Amino acid sequence: MLRIATVNINGIRAAGRRGFGDWLTHRNCDVVTLQEVRCQPEDLPDNAFGGYHASYDPGVIAGRNGVAVLTRTPPVAVRSWAAPAVDRPFPRALRRHSHEGRYIEVDLADAPLTVASLYLPKGGLPAHLQDPKRMREAPDGGVKYERKMAFIGGFARHLVTARRAAAIAGREYLLTGDLNIAHSRADVANWRRSHQTEGFLPEERAWLDEQLSPRTLVDVVRRLHPDVEGPYSWWSWLGKAYEKDAGWRIDYHLATPALARTARHAFVDREHRGTRLSDHAPVVVDYDVAALDGAGSARYRSAG
Repeated sequence: MLRIATVNINGIRAAGRRGFGDWLTHRNCDVVTLQEVRCQPEDLPDNAFGGYHASYDPGVIAGRNGVAVLTRTPPVAVRSWAAPAVDRPFPRALRRHSHEGRYIEVDLADAPLTVASLYLPKGGLPAHLQDPKRMREAPDGGVKYERKMAFIGGFARHLVTARRAAAIAGREYLLTGDLNIAHSRADVANWRRSHQTEGFLPEERAWLDEQLSPRTLVDVVRRLHPDVEGPYSWWSWLGKAYEKDAGWRIDYHLATPALARTARHAFVDREHRGTRLSDHAPVVVDYDVAALDGAGSARYRSAG
């Protein structure tokens, strides 16, 4: 069984103070993907990633973003937008984000699997929905909204390329991370009030619809928990959202169909020893990768 977790830790130093290292030790994951690490390599605390090998793209914006994939053994290949793969087209819409530390993928050494960590921009409201009386931030005329929409348009093309490249190499593909989009009513506790909120806009949800299908990518947690509200993975620090479980499900495992079929158990790790690691909680899935079969796995085994 291969245990894979994803979590937006909202700063490795803050998460460390809340017990992230202890969580790494006791949750016993084989792979952990991180978003918003928010630390340059030279400033990382000692043993920040426990005993794991860290593939890390910190980006160049101090105190923001940063994605990583932690593995027990070094991966056989690492690709990030800081150095795009020379044999793959890189969408023009993503070039402005290549230095931001938003995407990294690795080819695992001990399973026929490519695992990616994504931190998708939060975005904002389109100009026509911006009302200064209802906004915590000053209206920006839709700049953040347009930026996010351009990003997801480019990322859709990147996703197809990455998934197909994995298939050619005889690997399954798994996209994990903070997508900053809740897909359906079951993914937002207060969905009736959220239709005009960034992250639950109709066009954002439609984009996620387009990425998912039984032939391309499968939402693993929803597949295993088809009839539940949530399980939510993000809660505001404000008020009693966490205590009331008034959250959003915006952290995902999106897997190629063969990999999705091997998922046996999925859960949101809300608390570790009574402490929240972040405003997000880890989303943990156990994959029975030994059950993978077909030509792709055969090619992987023969390649050693």
